[in-house]
Amino acid sequence: MIKIIRKIGRCMATGLRFIQAHFKATVLVLFVLWLILPSGNEGIAPHNLQKIALTGPILDATPIIEQLDEARENEDVKGVLFSIDSPGGAVAPSVEIAYAIKRLRETKPVVVYAAGIMASGGYYCAIWGNEIIANPGSMIGSIGVIIEGADVSGLMEKVGVKTQVVHAGEYKQVGTFERQWSHLERAELEKVINGTYDLFVGDVARARGLDLNHSKDYANAHIFTAAQAKEVKLIDSLGVEYDAKKRLEILSKVTDPVWNKEDPMEKFMKRFAAEGASLVHMYFPPIALK
Repeated sequence: MIKIIRKIGRCMATGLRFIQAHFKATVLVLFVLWLILPSGNEGIAPHNLQKIALTGPILDATPIIEQLDEARENEDVKGVLFSIDSPGGAVAPSVEIAYAIKRLRETKPVVVYAAGIMASGGYYCAIWGNEIIANPGSMIGSIGVIIEGADVSGLMEKVGVKTQVVHAGEYKQVGTFERQWSHLERAELEKVINGTYDLFVGDVARARGLDLNHSKDYANAHIFTAAQAKEVKLIDSLGVEYDAKKRLEILSKVTDPVWNKEDPMEKFMKRFAAEGASLVHMYFPPIALK
């Protein structure tokens, strides 16, 4: 019996010495575990309403699409609040998110909340929600398409740099930065821009029940305050997030609302990924909705 007690004492002493020698590392590990491991309350009552947030430039739709599709397949979730604070971004990811919202709406209500800026591609993502509620201080609209490019030929001449290119196809150098675009190249880009704009405006008109023949009133890259956006029917009402949540609770017919809580570590990683994507966007700008 004495031997067993001595062994237990030695084990405890070894553990204490390790903690003393590696105190900072131990605290860090415990903190990470606290962030990652779910709390006991989450296992008792699964959430029946879910908030999904789209923040910053839209460059990669994958994380948002995964959340939207998971919410659509989760039978416990009865409604989704989709919060947007985005100035827009690339065309394809914006379209992907818009149509994911459309799929989600077929199974459960979606209330879109404009938390700050909901412009261009950010607005595209919102159009298929059951209702769009905007913060009174938010900016809405900018339904337009743009592609930008630099002409650094003057700088290259001063520095003494010349490029050498071999290409096949008359339009292969469309968008080049080494010289001014030719009339043919500019016309080719305008063809793409106008086609994308028609897609954007057409989807807005269908989703919001607007007259396509009067698109200059609500599209044409106009920027609106929330109140002005309501006048042209780009949104349904004004309110803060509290109001948007209450409206979703009514549409979802949930009597005992339980909202999801985003994991702090997951939130940090999303922010980190968004910042990284923004840096890539600065150096490799695509055709953008903005």
